[in-house]
Amino acid sequence: MKAARIHRYGADAVQIDADVPTPQVQPNTVLVRVHAAGVNPFDWKLRAGYMAQALPLTFPTTLGGDFSGVITAVGTGVTGFSVGDEVYGQAHILTGGTGSFAEIARASTATIARKPKNLTHGEAASLPLVGASAWQALVDHMHLLPKQKILIHGGAGGIGTIALRIAKYIGAYVATTATGSDIAYVKELGADEIVDYKAKKFEDVLPHDLDAVFDTVAGETYTRSFPMLKNGGVIVSMLEKPNQELMEKYGVHAVAQSTEITAERLQKIAELANQGILKIHIDRTFPLEEAREALSYLESGRVHGKVVIEVR
Repeated sequence: MKAARIHRYGADAVQIDADVPTPQVQPNTVLVRVHAAGVNPFDWKLRAGYMAQALPLTFPTTLGGDFSGVITAVGTGVTGFSVGDEVYGQAHILTGGTGSFAEIARASTATIARKPKNLTHGEAASLPLVGASAWQALVDHMHLLPKQKILIHGGAGGIGTIALRIAKYIGAYVATTATGSDIAYVKELGADEIVDYKAKKFEDVLPHDLDAVFDTVAGETYTRSFPMLKNGGVIVSMLEKPNQELMEKYGVHAVAQSTEITAERLQKIAELANQGILKIHIDRTFPLEEAREALSYLESGRVHGKVVIEVR
């Protein structure tokens, strides 16, 4: 089978190998004929070797985690899934999978769910990481409630857009930061208040009694967000470790989130997608043969939405 693999670290290290052995199904796993694979920043960072010390790879390694496709085989102990089922989820090598940038991938049943019925495979492949990240932050960490006020930094980003829609579904008042054409985009998504971060500081515009802040930007944006929260508020960051000094100063709880993609979270996201609550915007698609270009395009930072590799 074909797969996009790296045999070393580096921006030019991605190559398409045509004779990769098809993975073998194992207990509590399924084999999936991949139709589409979502591309995430983690993929190009792993390719570049940024995590080489913390997460050393054995070469060659098939890249990719997010996917959508059709089950071709089920292992022993698998219940609830059958050959022919359309599923989506995570098949990353670091979660026990074999990589989604391939024609066939093995994935654990703990990291898959049935594909949202009203989404294409490309749209579904865009969701696992960003959807699980947003759900974990807003529901599991923040316990966000109707009429509470939340600030989402980077509302036009991959995670931010899904978080914005989930927050509106919950019934929260949503403020977000954006600039340029993204302002109209987040307004369309339902943001109640939008701060053009290039023109104004969010702390000069928004009230300082927020219930929650979701940080997908990091740096000074993260530290400047602490005074925005009411006593007992929660700030969740995808990139920063909790600042104990600021937590104590402002009486807030800080969480550093490492996203865990689970079947339960994927099922919740699929339900929202089937109800039409989530809006998926694919910026650009690439064929599997151009996986290197897809990673470089995402790394360039010019992306508005998700990047998807069409495998089949």
